[in-house]
Amino acid sequence: MSVTPEVAAPAPAAAPVPRRVNGGSALGALLLRVHFYAGLMIAPFLVVAAVTGLLFVATPTLDRLLYAQELLVDDASGATVPVSQQLAAARAAHPEGTITGVRVKGGEWTTHVDFAVPELAAAEKVHTVYVDPYTGAVTGQLTTQFGWTPPQAWLDVLHRDLHLGAAGNLYSELAASWLWVIALGGIVLWWRRRRTVRGLLAPELSARRGVRRTRGWHGAVGAWLLVGLLGLSATGLTWSNYAGAHFGLLIDQIRGGTPSVSTALTGAPGAAAGGHHGGGTAPATGADPAGIDTALTVARDNGLDGPVSIVPPADANTAWKVSQTDTQVPERLDSVAVDTTTGTVTDRVDFADWPFTAKLTNWGINAHMGLLFGAVNQIVLAALAIGLLCVIVWGYRMWWQRRPTRDGRRALVGAAPARVDWRAVPARAVVAGILAVFAVGWALPLFGIPLAAFVVIDAIVATVRDRRGDRRGARPETPVSPAPAGG
Repeated sequence: MSVTPEVAAPAPAAAPVPRRVNGGSALGALLLRVHFYAGLMIAPFLVVAAVTGLLFVATPTLDRLLYAQELLVDDASGATVPVSQQLAAARAAHPEGTITGVRVKGGEWTTHVDFAVPELAAAEKVHTVYVDPYTGAVTGQLTTQFGWTPPQAWLDVLHRDLHLGAAGNLYSELAASWLWVIALGGIVLWWRRRRTVRGLLAPELSARRGVRRTRGWHGAVGAWLLVGLLGLSATGLTWSNYAGAHFGLLIDQIRGGTPSVSTALTGAPGAAAGGHHGGGTAPATGADPAGIDTALTVARDNGLDGPVSIVPPADANTAWKVSQTDTQVPERLDSVAVDTTTGTVTDRVDFADWPFTAKLTNWGINAHMGLLFGAVNQIVLAALAIGLLCVIVWGYRMWWQRRPTRDGRRALVGAAPARVDWRAVPARAVVAGILAVFAVGWALPLFGIPLAAFVVIDAIVATVRDRRGDRRGARPETPVSPAPAGG
């Protein structure tokens, strides 16, 4: 009887050990994944912000075309008539309402006289009558907001909240909260690939057509736009709902807000400064308009040249307020309070004496709105908007170009970057990153909340996929360090 030798069953194959990557590669993988998903989700909001901002930048030119009769004089030669006479002409053309302010611009510009009427108060709008300062003739009338024409006011609201109110404000704050993250993350990824300044700023023109060439344009143009995009992100956040409130709280704590001249003849403290448009609503007044000539003369004698805004007093215990309104560098933004009964200045605030934080905020906001450097500022903003739109298009194009095209694996778009092997990330880096995210997330809630949601959803999806893989006996996903740059 023969005995068949027992053959030992083969030992089960050892489960593959996920390939470990070093800390730097793991952080690069994390940055690439965040840049990919943030760009994917925030880009539509950035497109809206760029398009509406581009339209707003065009409003100075548009105003000259649409409202030349109201805004510009036919002949700027000769002497001007007294402002009180211009005020009387505006009152004759607009007998209803209360005069809340007069803007004397000089040169080729008409004088603007604002009238508050009850039906426009809730919308912070006024009726503005335009007067030729050389003839005293009324040239037209418009409904304005913060001194802006109807197209400017409408496009400003479109850019800020899409005319959707508080809910619409979330779009612009979300875009501003993430723009700096996407921009800085992108430049780090591009630097990891290129390693030289020249390489950073030049696209890969020698690359074959495809994802590599598209990535070259995406990265190089993004590098050129970096400083401008960071500036737009920071200045946009200063007047946003939630981040702006935190910024205002910080400014109050360090006493860095914009000072306001006191118009109280009894020595009462001055009112708070206006909003981000530099406006603020003037008080209703029944003061004698004849005092405006004295107020302007005293202000000119005290060095307030150039375009000025004149606000009448609210009552007998309040002074006239005259403020320079030249926001183009070098700015002229001094203010004085004038007691017209004595012809003296009762209070004065010069731009040179503003806290540095107030100056910085003013510079940033005016640059954001295309006011700081005039036409050059507007051209730069237009270039930033167009450049950002191009970078976004290239980003989506890369996603499409990276799609699988082989039979059996075809897809409309490319796969997302691999998840991070957290075991390779130094513990100190993880702790520091968590603390930094919490701090930034508190300051910028519309950065922190979406980021937390992304982390939770990504973790849930990863857990579900891993469990499905275990049930099917699939090999566990092997974290792979991506190429050292975005795309």
